[in-house]
Amino acid sequence: MELRALLLLPLCFPALQAQPPDAEKRQAEGSTLSLRCPYTARTDYQQQKAWCRVRDGQCEPLAETTKPAQYSYRNTATKGKLTILDDGLYRTVSITMTNLQTEDSGTYSCAYLSDSSQYIPLWTISLIVFKALQAQPPDAEKRQAEGSTLSIQCPYTAWTDYQQQKAWCRVRDGQCEPLAETTKPAGYPYRNTATKGKLTILDDGLYSTVSITMTNLQTEDSGTYSCAYLSDSSWYIPLRTISLIVFKALQAQPPDAEERQAEGSTLSIQCPYTAWTDYQQQKAWCRVRDGQCEPLAETTKPAGYPYRNTATKGKVTILDDRQYRTVYITMTSLQAEDSGTYYCAYRSDSSQYIPLWTISLIVFKALQAQPPDAEERQAEGSTLSIRCPYTARTDYQQQKAWCRVRDGQCEPLAETTKPAGYPYRNTATKGKVTILDDRQYRTVSITMTSLQAEDSGTYSCAYRHNSYWYIPLWTISLIVFKELQTWERDTLSVQCPYSGLVYGMGTKVWCRREGQTACKTVARSDYPSTRHNSQALQDRTLIQDDTQKRTVNITMQKMQAQDSGMYWCALYRGRELIRIMDFQLSVSKTSAGTPLSGTASTSLTTLSVTAPPPSSNVHTFNILSGVLSILFILALTSSVTLCVRQHKQLKRRGNRQAEDTYDKPEDIAQLDSTERMESPKDDGEDLKYVTLNYKSRLSDEDPLYCNVERSQAHRKPEDENVEYAIVALKQLPTSEKG
Repeated sequence: MELRALLLLPLCFPALQAQPPDAEKRQAEGSTLSLRCPYTARTDYQQQKAWCRVRDGQCEPLAETTKPAQYSYRNTATKGKLTILDDGLYRTVSITMTNLQTEDSGTYSCAYLSDSSQYIPLWTISLIVFKALQAQPPDAEKRQAEGSTLSIQCPYTAWTDYQQQKAWCRVRDGQCEPLAETTKPAGYPYRNTATKGKLTILDDGLYSTVSITMTNLQTEDSGTYSCAYLSDSSWYIPLRTISLIVFKALQAQPPDAEERQAEGSTLSIQCPYTAWTDYQQQKAWCRVRDGQCEPLAETTKPAGYPYRNTATKGKVTILDDRQYRTVYITMTSLQAEDSGTYYCAYRSDSSQYIPLWTISLIVFKALQAQPPDAEERQAEGSTLSIRCPYTARTDYQQQKAWCRVRDGQCEPLAETTKPAGYPYRNTATKGKVTILDDRQYRTVSITMTSLQAEDSGTYSCAYRHNSYWYIPLWTISLIVFKELQTWERDTLSVQCPYSGLVYGMGTKVWCRREGQTACKTVARSDYPSTRHNSQALQDRTLIQDDTQKRTVNITMQKMQAQDSGMYWCALYRGRELIRIMDFQLSVSKTSAGTPLSGTASTSLTTLSVTAPPPSSNVHTFNILSGVLSILFILALTSSVTLCVRQHKQLKRRGNRQAEDTYDKPEDIAQLDSTERMESPKDDGEDLKYVTLNYKSRLSDEDPLYCNVERSQAHRKPEDENVEYAIVALKQLPTSEKG
């Protein structure tokens, strides 16, 4: 083993290709590094793998697998705090390096030993191990606008040697990542400065203060930072820690929330603030215009330690509850012109308003109380397409919107942007709604796809007025119904969930629509339903209200074709009937044998037709069923007529001949193998039964067969629609046979 190590020693330092690391790993001191290095099929799984520390471009193997025995897929080696595992089945090298220390920082590589005894890197990392900072909350919070400059000072005591190096660290996972650091001074200078990027650090030894300047702040700079000094054991000891929050400029950042309020209503919001915000700082409710704060109401700077500080100005009231560190805002009697961007803020030491919470407030003007211009009925899953023309008085550059109307207010689902220049077509898509403003033809086109029952409601094309009012162009009542299809005599079950309704309590109703607005009650949840064999629809319908699952269950039995129509699942709120869901019900007739008249002495088997499953084209199915029924009646009539005539001829020829004919084996052999003869049991009947078997005709030359002589047939075979018929005659007593 010693000889092998000596032979490999000169080969341990071939230069690795000069390349940046594939990744950077930051680990706390004392933690464990775990990583995997995959290798491709081109790398022989039997080649030795190593974990190298790279120094001056050379590979220094810290641990290395041995050459495995043939067909061994897992090869492991451990050396000190390092373990390497080569999994040949999954072609992955796994590295575990425990109890990391700052001196472990450096560049490392997974590598394999090539045939030329060189280490070929598979994966290279830069490992940075930080000394742990003391676990403590930040000393202060700093809120800065994006693009601004952070300036702070960190004093230190006489116990801190002014010659010790100072650093500005970003704290991640309790570790110090120095962003800028002073050098160890020579002699006794009192001022030591270092600049790195947008960061400048100044150590003033005369006043024992470290000053930090960090320019052009960005939102990604938000985090925890610390002024620190480097101890003799190379630990970073924090002097002062801050939490830095960098927010986008007011005009360039999206609001934290959107508030939609009806005109005349009251806005009530809460703005919490953290312990870092001084409870004695003044709080304000601002309206944002051109990125500036216009305070509408502001608390005064309190004297002493009151826990509640209130101010009212006009229709705005602001309350600063310092015990719970929350600002409460109330804004009454909202109007459409109040729409805009607002924020809760506190006044900083530099008299700037620092935002705590920003909202976009939209106040809707009530749409005129008027019936919809039209009603649109759409099947669930379909697409609504409508056009809303507007006149020359409507500025073509005004924004257009597709609104859902609730409580007389417009809630825009999709809205065009204010165009730049003079484009003729302006399109916007949001979710399943697309709106197109064609200004050349002054028409707004709306497309709303994948309609669902919950989309039922009132909608309006509208344009945005200069005062942010939505002015309706065209209003519709949209009804999205579910399609139900079933067969006569079947049982139908329907479920109507009402979980989306605010008020679910009340009488549930299953009603049938009559006319445009009337709906005749079929079943109510406040009356017990009766279930009889009556033909009345009410007697065949059961309604059950599952209040736990908030679902109405409807069961309709013995369906009939006349049950087809439009139905509502609804509830009564007071005397008002509120629809939950609409259904279009279609009940189709089934094809079955029709009883024949004038055949009292003949018993016929029922011809059953296996119906295909219901399809959306019920009309086509009804036509096909009618045609088959007509053909069946014609064939049946012809067959019975033929058999009766044959029976009369047999009676004239005598009972003996009929018996012989009945017993002829060759006639029976002509029958279908699925048919069988039965002996008549009722002597009082001349004709016991007729069995009919219908088959499709292949051609006009196909023969017809009957259990009589062909010479007795008085019609041409092609005039008949029956393939064969079996006539069973009453057997005469033996004494009567001649």
